[in-house]
Amino acid sequence: MTLAIDAQGITKDYPTHLGLRRARVLDQLELRVETGGVLGLVGPNGSGKSTLLRMLAGIDFPSAGRLTVLGGSPADAKVRARVGYLPEGSPYPLELSANACLALFASLAGLPRKASRARADELLATVGLADAAARPLRRYSRGMLRRFGLAQAWLHRPELILLDEPTAGLDAIGFGALDTLLGEAQSRNATVVLCTHFLGDLHARCDALAVLLGGRIAARGTPAEVLGKPGHWSLEVEGLAATDLDAVSAKVEELGGRLTKREASGRGLVEVYRSTGA
Repeated sequence: MTLAIDAQGITKDYPTHLGLRRARVLDQLELRVETGGVLGLVGPNGSGKSTLLRMLAGIDFPSAGRLTVLGGSPADAKVRARVGYLPEGSPYPLELSANACLALFASLAGLPRKASRARADELLATVGLADAAARPLRRYSRGMLRRFGLAQAWLHRPELILLDEPTAGLDAIGFGALDTLLGEAQSRNATVVLCTHFLGDLHARCDALAVLLGGRIAARGTPAEVLGKPGHWSLEVEGLAATDLDAVSAKVEELGGRLTKREASGRGLVEVYRSTGA
């Protein structure tokens, strides 16, 4: 078993009140993530999710414990070069255009100029920003900045991609782009950690979930294991009229169950956009 992340006994304390007291954000946290797949790291605001992601990105460091990323220390520049990171905010040089900003990031990552330009064009098209590539980032909306952030996180084809609240302010086009990029990561066996305080429908994009509460992993498993209610099932049926569902309900009752919810299936805005060619 190859681990993309191996966190053992990770503790993080921050000084407060002029350094006379310390606040503990992470408390003996244990987390092991195998290579490949998408892990959803969920928890309320202040649970330590962003702190953990900054440690995985090599920006912050634990007060105690042992942390290994891609087989090495996240403090190692060679390891950091294999990691993509989307922070919660948008800390980009807003006076630059999307093209110029990605060229800067590519240069810092040591990517060849010609290949990085082609990669940037590809990613900006994927996130729906090709027509705005020459526009300064300060003229981007919040949703456009989040989509740009996805592009920069994928720019150098990292082996580990860390996304902090990637859907905060993301529009429907952005959700479609996120799906496409997650598929690209999966195709090359990259590992993605998707951090959020509001899961919504993101669980459908995750292979596993880890719930962070009180500075520790409180629950871990597949989305069905973490979110499922024993004895409850959701079925989606096509090709039947509403009147036919009475027979389905009768069969369920015959088997000893009870149909507790009955409503027409819907579709998200991403599907609407795709079906209309937008």
